[in-house]
Amino acid sequence: MKKLTFLCFLALTTIFGCKEASEPKITTISAEEMQSLLETENVKLIDVRTEKEYNDGSIPNAQNIDFLSPTFQTDIQMLDKNQPVLLYCNTGKRSMRCAEEMVKLGFVKIYDLEGGYSKWKREAE
Repeated sequence: MKKLTFLCFLALTTIFGCKEASEPKITTISAEEMQSLLETENVKLIDVRTEKEYNDGSIPNAQNIDFLSPTFQTDIQMLDKNQPVLLYCNTGKRSMRCAEEMVKLGFVKIYDLEGGYSKWKREAE
């Protein structure tokens, strides 16, 4: 009986342990961590603000995909779901909602810039 209980425990631990390891994660990072990440990994930088906000100023090399646009779902599906993405908006709220949506769409690794563009810009000055 002890052997059967142990095998059941081992099986459940393996099943749930593997599930946790393969689930996509959203990691909030600082501006400093973002810079290091962009220099060392193949991360796609995505600005999820409106086109007007993007044109008023953005982080260099960011691609603009407006989270509020009616074409957002189509636009985001064009990205490689296996490539890590780093998202930012103005303050961090939209980018987190976008990250949650991307998890549902099957993206593997998502980074969210803490404080968004406004905090990044203040720290860069």
